[in-house]
Amino acid sequence: MSGDGFIQTMDLTKVYRFGTVEVTALDGVTLSISRGRLVGVTGASGSGKSTLMNLLGGLDTPSSGSICVAGRLISELSKKELALYRRNMVGMIFQSFNLVNAYTALENVALPLLFAGVAKKERQRRAAELLHAVGLEARKDHRPTELSGGEQQRVAIARALVNQPQILLADEPTGNLDTKTSRQIVETLADLNRNRGLTVVMISHEQDLLREFASEVIQLQDGMVVARERTTPRN
Repeated sequence: MSGDGFIQTMDLTKVYRFGTVEVTALDGVTLSISRGRLVGVTGASGSGKSTLMNLLGGLDTPSSGSICVAGRLISELSKKELALYRRNMVGMIFQSFNLVNAYTALENVALPLLFAGVAKKERQRRAAELLHAVGLEARKDHRPTELSGGEQQRVAIARALVNQPQILLADEPTGNLDTKTSRQIVETLADLNRNRGLTVVMISHEQDLLREFASEVIQLQDGMVVARERTTPRN
Protein backbone atom coordinates (compact mmCIF):
# COMPACT_ATOMS: atom_id res chain seq x y z
CA MET A 1 0.00 0.00 0.00
CA SER A 2 1.27 3.47 -0.85
CA GLY A 3 -0.06 7.00 -1.05
CA ASP A 4 -1.42 9.33 1.60
CA GLY A 5 -4.75 7.56 2.17
CA PHE A 6 -5.51 7.06 5.85
CA ILE A 7 -7.91 4.24 4.92
CA GLN A 8 -7.05 2.22 1.82
CA THR A 9 -8.62 -0.85 0.29
CA MET A 10 -7.14 -2.74 -2.66
CA ASP A 11 -9.19 -5.16 -4.77
CA LEU A 12 -11.38 -5.85 -1.73
CA THR A 13 -13.69 -8.82 -2.25
CA LYS A 14 -16.13 -10.57 0.06
CA VAL A 15 -17.90 -13.77 -0.95
CA TYR A 16 -20.49 -15.41 1.28
CA ARG A 17 -21.20 -19.10 0.87
CA PHE A 18 -24.60 -20.59 1.64
CA GLY A 19 -24.24 -24.31 1.01
CA THR A 20 -23.38 -24.59 -2.67
CA VAL A 21 -24.47 -21.03 -3.42
CA GLU A 22 -21.93 -18.18 -3.51
CA VAL A 23 -22.96 -14.54 -3.15
CA THR A 24 -20.41 -11.84 -3.97
CA ALA A 25 -21.13 -8.92 -1.67
CA LEU A 26 -18.03 -6.90 -2.64
CA ASP A 27 -16.23 -7.29 -5.94
CA GLY A 28 -12.77 -5.73 -6.21
CA VAL A 29 -13.31 -2.45 -4.33
CA THR A 30 -10.31 -0.11 -4.32
CA LEU A 31 -10.63 3.08 -2.25
CA SER A 32 -8.48 5.71 -0.59
CA ILE A 33 -9.88 7.96 2.15
CA SER A 34 -7.78 10.76 3.61
CA ARG A 35 -7.53 11.36 7.35
CA GLY A 36 -10.08 13.82 8.73
CA ARG A 37 -12.57 13.51 5.87
CA LEU A 38 -16.30 12.88 6.00
CA VAL A 39 -17.07 10.45 3.20
CA GLY A 40 -20.52 9.23 2.22
CA VAL A 41 -21.31 5.80 0.80
CA THR A 42 -24.58 5.22 -1.01
CA GLY A 43 -26.25 2.63 -3.21
CA ALA A 44 -29.31 0.42 -3.41
CA SER A 45 -30.03 -2.33 -0.90
CA GLY A 46 -27.69 -5.25 -1.57
CA SER A 47 -25.03 -3.08 -3.20
CA GLY A 48 -22.41 -4.01 -0.58
CA LYS A 49 -22.50 -0.92 1.66
CA SER A 50 -22.87 -2.68 5.00
CA THR A 51 -20.38 -5.36 4.00
CA LEU A 52 -17.81 -2.65 3.28
CA MET A 53 -18.54 -1.02 6.64
CA ASN A 54 -18.19 -4.32 8.51
CA LEU A 55 -14.83 -4.98 6.83
CA LEU A 56 -13.52 -1.49 7.61
CA GLY A 57 -14.68 -1.92 11.20
CA GLY A 58 -12.96 -5.26 11.66
CA LEU A 59 -16.27 -7.07 12.24
CA ASP A 60 -15.59 -9.33 9.26
CA THR A 61 -12.60 -10.37 7.15
CA PRO A 62 -12.26 -10.14 3.35
CA SER A 63 -12.24 -13.13 1.03
CA SER A 64 -9.42 -11.47 -0.90
CA GLY A 65 -7.76 -8.08 -1.27
CA SER A 66 -6.50 -5.89 1.53
CA ILE A 67 -7.47 -3.14 3.99
CA CYS A 68 -4.84 -0.75 5.29
CA VAL A 69 -5.59 1.78 8.05
CA ALA A 70 -2.92 4.24 9.21
CA GLY A 71 -0.28 2.12 7.50
CA ARG A 72 -1.39 -1.12 9.16
CA LEU A 73 -2.81 -4.08 7.24
CA ILE A 74 -6.07 -4.69 9.07
CA SER A 75 -6.93 -7.57 6.75
CA GLU A 76 -4.02 -9.61 8.17
CA LEU A 77 -4.69 -9.12 11.90
CA SER A 78 -5.45 -12.00 14.26
CA LYS A 79 -8.82 -12.17 16.06
CA LYS A 80 -7.22 -10.73 19.20
CA GLU A 81 -5.58 -7.91 17.24
CA LEU A 82 -8.87 -7.17 15.45
CA ALA A 83 -10.63 -6.89 18.81
CA LEU A 84 -8.06 -4.31 19.94
CA TYR A 85 -8.44 -2.48 16.61
CA ARG A 86 -12.22 -2.30 17.09
CA ARG A 87 -11.84 -1.10 20.68
CA ASN A 88 -9.13 1.50 20.14
CA MET A 89 -9.32 2.69 16.54
CA VAL A 90 -12.93 2.50 15.41
CA GLY A 91 -16.30 3.69 16.69
CA MET A 92 -19.46 2.35 15.04
CA ILE A 93 -23.09 3.48 15.02
CA PHE A 94 -26.00 1.77 13.35
CA GLN A 95 -29.60 2.30 12.32
CA SER A 96 -30.66 0.63 15.59
CA PHE A 97 -29.49 2.57 18.62
CA ASN A 98 -28.62 -0.57 20.65
CA LEU A 99 -28.86 1.23 24.00
CA VAL A 100 -29.39 -0.54 27.33
CA ASN A 101 -32.86 0.52 28.53
CA ALA A 102 -32.02 0.04 32.21
CA TYR A 103 -29.10 2.50 31.98
CA THR A 104 -29.12 6.29 31.86
CA ALA A 105 -27.65 8.13 28.90
CA LEU A 106 -24.46 8.71 30.91
CA GLU A 107 -24.20 5.03 31.84
CA ASN A 108 -24.80 3.93 28.23
CA VAL A 109 -22.02 6.19 26.96
CA ALA A 110 -19.63 5.05 29.69
CA LEU A 111 -20.30 1.32 29.17
CA PRO A 112 -17.41 0.60 26.75
CA LEU A 113 -15.00 2.14 29.27
CA LEU A 114 -16.22 -0.29 31.94
CA PHE A 115 -15.20 -3.19 29.71
CA ALA A 116 -11.88 -1.44 29.04
CA GLY A 117 -11.15 -1.30 32.77
CA VAL A 118 -11.28 2.50 33.10
CA ALA A 119 -11.89 3.85 36.61
CA LYS A 120 -15.43 5.01 37.41
CA LYS A 121 -14.60 8.70 37.89
CA GLU A 122 -12.81 8.86 34.52
CA ARG A 123 -15.66 6.93 32.85
CA GLN A 124 -18.18 9.46 34.08
CA ARG A 125 -15.99 12.42 33.13
CA ARG A 126 -15.46 11.27 29.56
CA ALA A 127 -19.10 10.24 29.11
CA ALA A 128 -20.33 13.61 30.39
CA GLU A 129 -17.91 15.48 28.11
CA LEU A 130 -19.19 13.61 25.07
CA LEU A 131 -22.85 14.08 25.97
CA HIS A 132 -22.09 17.79 26.15
CA ALA A 133 -20.40 17.56 22.71
CA VAL A 134 -23.55 16.07 21.15
CA GLY A 135 -25.87 18.51 22.94
CA LEU A 136 -27.33 16.15 25.54
CA GLU A 137 -25.70 17.30 28.75
CA ALA A 138 -29.09 18.11 30.25
CA ARG A 139 -30.41 14.62 29.43
CA LYS A 140 -27.57 12.60 30.95
CA ASP A 141 -29.76 11.07 33.70
CA HIS A 142 -32.58 10.07 31.34
CA ARG A 143 -33.07 6.48 30.19
CA PRO A 144 -33.59 5.59 26.50
CA THR A 145 -37.38 5.32 26.89
CA GLU A 146 -37.39 8.96 28.04
CA LEU A 147 -35.48 10.15 24.96
CA SER A 148 -36.59 10.83 21.40
CA GLY A 149 -35.18 8.79 18.52
CA GLY A 150 -32.77 11.56 17.61
CA GLU A 151 -31.61 11.88 21.21
CA GLN A 152 -31.05 8.13 21.42
CA GLN A 153 -28.95 8.22 18.27
CA ARG A 154 -26.86 11.05 19.70
CA VAL A 155 -26.28 8.95 22.82
CA ALA A 156 -25.15 6.14 20.51
CA ILE A 157 -22.76 8.55 18.74
CA ALA A 158 -21.30 9.65 22.08
CA ARG A 159 -20.88 6.00 23.11
CA ALA A 160 -19.06 5.24 19.84
CA LEU A 161 -16.60 8.04 20.61
CA VAL A 162 -15.92 7.30 24.27
CA ASN A 163 -12.85 5.14 23.55
CA GLN A 164 -11.41 8.08 21.56
CA PRO A 165 -11.32 6.35 18.15
CA GLN A 166 -9.79 7.91 15.07
CA ILE A 167 -12.51 6.60 12.75
CA LEU A 168 -16.30 6.73 13.08
CA LEU A 169 -18.27 4.33 10.87
CA ALA A 170 -21.98 5.13 10.60
CA ASP A 171 -24.24 2.53 8.96
CA GLU A 172 -27.56 4.20 8.05
CA PRO A 173 -27.56 6.31 11.25
CA THR A 174 -30.65 8.22 10.10
CA GLY A 175 -32.62 5.19 8.89
CA ASN A 176 -35.15 5.25 11.75
CA LEU A 177 -35.49 9.03 11.96
CA ASP A 178 -37.67 11.71 10.39
CA THR A 179 -36.27 14.26 7.93
CA LYS A 180 -35.63 17.04 10.45
CA THR A 181 -33.95 14.71 12.95
CA SER A 182 -31.90 13.07 10.19
CA ARG A 183 -30.44 16.44 9.32
CA GLN A 184 -29.60 17.10 12.98
CA ILE A 185 -27.75 13.78 13.25
CA VAL A 186 -25.74 14.40 10.08
CA GLU A 187 -24.93 17.91 11.31
CA THR A 188 -23.69 16.37 14.57
CA LEU A 189 -21.42 13.99 12.65
CA ALA A 190 -20.17 16.86 10.47
CA ASP A 191 -19.39 18.94 13.58
CA LEU A 192 -17.41 16.06 15.09
CA ASN A 193 -15.55 15.65 11.82
CA ARG A 194 -14.74 19.34 11.61
CA ASN A 195 -14.03 20.11 15.28
CA ARG A 196 -12.27 16.89 16.32
CA GLY A 197 -10.60 15.90 13.06
CA LEU A 198 -12.49 12.61 13.19
CA THR A 199 -12.51 10.54 9.99
CA VAL A 200 -16.17 9.69 9.30
CA VAL A 201 -17.49 7.15 6.80
CA MET A 202 -21.27 7.23 6.60
CA ILE A 203 -23.70 5.00 4.73
CA SER A 204 -26.97 6.65 3.77
CA HIS A 205 -29.71 6.49 1.15
CA GLU A 206 -30.15 10.25 1.61
CA GLN A 207 -27.86 11.40 -1.18
CA ASP A 208 -28.81 15.08 -0.88
CA LEU A 209 -27.69 15.13 2.76
CA LEU A 210 -24.45 13.36 1.87
CA ARG A 211 -23.70 15.86 -0.89
CA GLU A 212 -24.36 18.72 1.51
CA PHE A 213 -22.07 17.55 4.31
CA ALA A 214 -19.57 15.04 2.89
CA SER A 215 -16.39 15.87 0.99
CA GLU A 216 -16.92 12.86 -1.27
CA VAL A 217 -19.79 10.51 -2.08
CA ILE A 218 -19.01 6.96 -3.20
CA GLN A 219 -21.71 4.98 -4.98
CA LEU A 220 -21.76 1.18 -4.88
CA GLN A 221 -23.68 -1.13 -7.19
CA ASP A 222 -23.50 -4.93 -7.20
CA GLY A 223 -20.49 -4.81 -4.89
CA MET A 224 -18.47 -2.45 -7.07
CA VAL A 225 -17.68 1.26 -6.99
CA VAL A 226 -19.55 2.79 -9.92
CA ALA A 227 -19.13 6.50 -9.12
CA ARG A 228 -17.10 8.86 -6.91
CA GLU A 229 -18.34 12.41 -6.59
CA ARG A 230 -16.24 15.18 -5.02
CA THR A 231 -18.45 17.64 -3.18
CA THR A 232 -18.08 20.93 -1.34
CA PRO A 233 -19.38 20.38 2.21
CA ARG A 234 -21.06 23.09 4.23
CA ASN A 235 -18.85 25.05 6.60
